[in-house]
Amino acid sequence: MKALIIINDPPYGTERLYNGLRLAHALIKRGTEVTVFLLGDAVAGAKAGQKTPEGFYNAAVMVKRISANGKVLLCGTCMDARGITDDEVVEGTERSTMDALAETTINADKVMVF
Repeated sequence: MKALIIINDPPYGTERLYNGLRLAHALIKRGTEVTVFLLGDAVAGAKAGQKTPEGFYNAAVMVKRISANGKVLLCGTCMDARGITDDEVVEGTERSTMDALAETTINADKVMVF
């Protein structure tokens, strides 16, 4: 099965990115082919070098875990609007486009939006 998880919310302040990434990890553990597409403020979750308080989740660590066994795509327009460059994101993630999101949506068996 192919799953697409689209996340729109920022990495901190709400738990949508956190929960979307948790679901992605659980699906990967069960053998599902997972693509996560980060849109809007969610692209900040893929920024490398995040320092969070001890005991608090780190979105970049979670994104890296997903990209090791799945695919994490970042809206390039959203990155540009937030001043995030390709060199600043977690290794294994990739700048993407709406056309790629459309294609991934067409090919997915399940689409979930957070």
